[in-house]
Amino acid sequence: MKRIKLPTHVAFIMDGNGRWARRRFRPRAFGHRAGVQNMIKVCSHAFKLGVRIVTVYALSSENLSRPKEELDELFDLFRSYFGKKRDRLTELEVKVNVLGDISVLPEDIQESVLEVVQETSGYTDGLMNICLNYGARGEIVRAVNAAVACGRFVDETSFKDLLSTAGLPDPDLIIRTGGEVRLSNFLLYQAAYSELYFSKKMWPEFSKRDLERAIENYSARDRRFGNVKGE
Repeated sequence: MKRIKLPTHVAFIMDGNGRWARRRFRPRAFGHRAGVQNMIKVCSHAFKLGVRIVTVYALSSENLSRPKEELDELFDLFRSYFGKKRDRLTELEVKVNVLGDISVLPEDIQESVLEVVQETSGYTDGLMNICLNYGARGEIVRAVNAAVACGRFVDETSFKDLLSTAGLPDPDLIIRTGGEVRLSNFLLYQAAYSELYFSKKMWPEFSKRDLERAIENYSARDRRFGNVKGE
């Protein structure tokens, strides 16, 4: 890829796993497995390109209302990739962090997730945030309640410190696959000035080259953050 302006923080809304599987006359679980495999491949490429932080929307709080059969398949997938296949994550050689309330997940998954977080805590060359049972509205409400409980007023800076992304730069680029054009309760506060990129490709077919195209598109944009160009 030619020399371009790289985003520091890229976030992915990995949409389209189920539809990708259905088009191939396969069960949704087949799409979710392909989606996880592609997540690791695409995120690995992002780090190799020089992106420092990657955030992936793996399980939204709304996803927990899906049919039990599909949730059981997703939980088995988490057991696999945070358990016996955890080397797929640790081989990225980046710190793994989890955003969201994992307390509602099965206990064995919670334990495996925390083990991966601990095993990768020493890496300093990159950070991979995995959003599990995450919802931006819930995150904002929790932050407000935390401020109220402390009996203090907040400004933008101190409020950001109450969010799950405290201490991290906001995403420069948010990529959503699957043809939908919305944020779906993902990083709503942090996305105030993020550049958005929407791909019609389903997530399992979103390639390394597609990522490069998204970054090239980002690089060509004029990010003014509300200012007039040149000021």
